[in-house]
Amino acid sequence: MAGLIPKSFIHDLLDRADIVEIVDSRVPLKRAGRNYQACCPFHSEKSPSFTVAPDKQFYHCFGCGEHGNAIDFLMKFDGLEFPEAVEELAGIMGVEVPRETSANPQADARQRAQAADDYQQMEQAAKYFAHQLRNHAKSSQVIDYLKGRGLSGAVVKDFQIGYAPDGWDGLLLSLAKNHKDRQQLFDLKLVNRNENQRYYDFFRDRIMFPIRDRRGRVVGFGGRIITGDGPKYLNSPETRIFHKGRELYGFYEAKKAHKQLAQVVIVEGYMDVVALAQAGITYAVASLGTATTADQLQLLFRATTQVTCCYDGDRAGRDAAWRALENALPLLNDGLALNFLFLPDGEDPDTIVRKEGAEAFSARLQQAQSFIDYFFSHLTETIDVSSDAGKSMLLKQATPLIERVASEFYREELLNRLARLLRRETSQLKQQIKAPTSQHRRPEQLKMTPMRRAIGLLVQHPQLGREIPLHKELIELKQPGIELLLALHEQTQQQQLTTAQLLELWRDQPEEKALRQLASWEHHLDEEHVAQEFFDTFLYFIDQYMEQRASELLAKEQQAPLSKEEKQEYMVLLQYRSDRGKR
Repeated sequence: MAGLIPKSFIHDLLDRADIVEIVDSRVPLKRAGRNYQACCPFHSEKSPSFTVAPDKQFYHCFGCGEHGNAIDFLMKFDGLEFPEAVEELAGIMGVEVPRETSANPQADARQRAQAADDYQQMEQAAKYFAHQLRNHAKSSQVIDYLKGRGLSGAVVKDFQIGYAPDGWDGLLLSLAKNHKDRQQLFDLKLVNRNENQRYYDFFRDRIMFPIRDRRGRVVGFGGRIITGDGPKYLNSPETRIFHKGRELYGFYEAKKAHKQLAQVVIVEGYMDVVALAQAGITYAVASLGTATTADQLQLLFRATTQVTCCYDGDRAGRDAAWRALENALPLLNDGLALNFLFLPDGEDPDTIVRKEGAEAFSARLQQAQSFIDYFFSHLTETIDVSSDAGKSMLLKQATPLIERVASEFYREELLNRLARLLRRETSQLKQQIKAPTSQHRRPEQLKMTPMRRAIGLLVQHPQLGREIPLHKELIELKQPGIELLLALHEQTQQQQLTTAQLLELWRDQPEEKALRQLASWEHHLDEEHVAQEFFDTFLYFIDQYMEQRASELLAKEQQAPLSKEEKQEYMVLLQYRSDRGKR
């Protein structure tokens, strides 16, 4: 297991980063007073409720409740895990991510070095193939083939398309200097090994398409045959850095071409993606020879609100489309559109865009079937809905699918259409449909207590912690949450923190969820009244502690005489009570 990222580094990284710049690079923001606003990228809305606060270095959506710091935003928007998001933010800021020493630091270091070396080796392989396209003896023949497919040098360069020579071991000799290198190339499936333990190139005499992950690193390849026998396409098998169900060919290039993707078209092949890009349709991706997976769809729905699945009209294409629809059902929230376009027999996006042009292909996209239309056309393809048996079969097949739909709007539309087909009332069908838990429900409203109020104010305004001295004796106060308040007070007094940095200190702790809710709580106080409200609330706890301590001493005196020190303490408490009454 890799060493943990030091909290001190994360603190400094958040201190250096500007969340406004990070968010604005992906979601255009507009200034609104002291803050910035936009329509939320995580749910559909017409009026902006997504707010970014530069003073807190924190974002919050008042519509769906999504909130967090710059790292949280990258995790949610780019679909990254926490370590990946830290790496991404560090890359933006131009710094390297350190790692803490773990139980096996040598193993951790080896793992990190191996991963870095793997990506570097894959990049070197991509450069080797690109070099061969320009300099191999067969390069003119290969380039003529690409020109014959309508590709320009600019598009070939944009996608770093290359050529794998037909020799036995060209790549092997170029990249492997020793046995360790040969084993690495074998692990990355760039070379194969026969029963005599002889290594040879995995890809030979093929047009090469590098597959990049969302960060632009080469993780695999697709190779298309030019002439002769063999499979039309040969894809990299799964490796330690390549998981085909998570990646999309062309996604990185599409994100580079568009600051904000208005739509994405899913096609089947590498040539489809580059042919569409050649025609100016630079928002196509390919699902690497598999049915579009839930991971791939989730990646797309984080990047755009409109996805069109464009498949061949044959049985295989329609089967792939239906599997994509099934995978999309739990991801279809309000505001997301999923459409389906089936091309004429014998045509694919590559051939049809070259034959008809970009404008005609775009017109086809405009006429694509909505997900609801395709849903019922597929289900009723083999069902006679004019018969009672057919109606009951349609109800049986449609019900569990509708239950999986995340969007309340889409679920309602599907039920209305189903009711019309069955000639029943929608209200009758609703009784049989279980609605899934909404992924974007409004956050629960916390019942505000004095303790939650104090914690909320301190989280939102960490500078308050430096304006009140620590009162460690309050740990004895029998009040839920006092330990958390004092811990926050100590953290905010020790160093100057933003809300984002303070919350980061509590990541993965049991208290994190409550603190995040309080960070988004609307206290409706004017800026000049925030500090006084916090002081008054804090004083309330001191009063509570004084009362509690006086009661404890009084109860003890009824059992046994107080010591001299305890009597003096009791007199101080009585004096405090008297002075408090004069405030």
